[in-house]
Amino acid sequence: MLNGHPNVREQTRLRVQAAIAELGYRPNRAARALVTGRSQVIGVVAQNTTLYGPASLLAALEQTAAEAGFAVSVGSVRDLDHRSISAAVERHLAHRVAGIVVIAPVESAGEALERLPKEVPLVTVDGDPRRPMPLVTVDQAAGARAATQHLLDAGHRTVWHVSGPSDWFDSAGRIEGWRAALLAAGAEIPPLVPADWSAAAGYRCGQMLARMPDVTAVFTANDHLALGVLRALHEHGRRVPNDISVVGFDDVPEAAYFIPPLTTVRPDFGAVARASLEMLLAQIESDSGGALRETIAPALVARQSVGKPPSR
Repeated sequence: MLNGHPNVREQTRLRVQAAIAELGYRPNRAARALVTGRSQVIGVVAQNTTLYGPASLLAALEQTAAEAGFAVSVGSVRDLDHRSISAAVERHLAHRVAGIVVIAPVESAGEALERLPKEVPLVTVDGDPRRPMPLVTVDQAAGARAATQHLLDAGHRTVWHVSGPSDWFDSAGRIEGWRAALLAAGAEIPPLVPADWSAAAGYRCGQMLARMPDVTAVFTANDHLALGVLRALHEHGRRVPNDISVVGFDDVPEAAYFIPPLTTVRPDFGAVARASLEMLLAQIESDSGGALRETIAPALVARQSVGKPPSR
């Protein structure tokens, strides 16, 4: 009756629902699992990190699962390697979760995922696009192309890129999109400026870029890198956007309050979470695997950190 069985009369259903609301009843997930034969818990494996992207994905997954009537059990791991991922998955399976979502944005996670039992309903988020397993990911390359093209459209001859860590798929996709946009425009491709995801790394790279008068446009692989670059440019007297334009990626909540407000790329973490859960539930209900893919397009958010290049 509580699950909308078709043989229950509508009048009876309404009376029961009214009693539920009055008494504050909550379904017992363990009892439901015994009756239906299916757990109402989704296991998630994620790296223990405060980075905005992975943390936002995890929060979106928890909210989306709750809306679908599932609880989420999070297995946090320090490193996304074979031993850590396998141990987290085994803990989830011991608790008889319905399926597992792994947020796997680094190369070390790929081999570990391929070794998992094939009968486990599993979806990877931001995982290795080269491996044949169910995957939902933000279109990192498309976001980077949009960011780079936005700078080119403002009149800049080329765009420098401060990249994320080399072992992250997000970073690789953003490099790919940046290069593709420059190639398509026939623009010169400057040397890559490697970094990690931190504002401190952005500051160090910005110190170098600020001393190069020919640099008029910079695309950073995330907003924290952009924050560091902005600080370095300010210290060197390079005005943004009068002398140099900057675009980030992620649209962190603080991006609109940078000085100047940062133009950036906004991933739709909610859409990623919904697609991941739908893909996982399809596996659970059909007992079938398959190398399914879904790519979620991000959106450019134009603010005040991009302008025309200075006249020479």
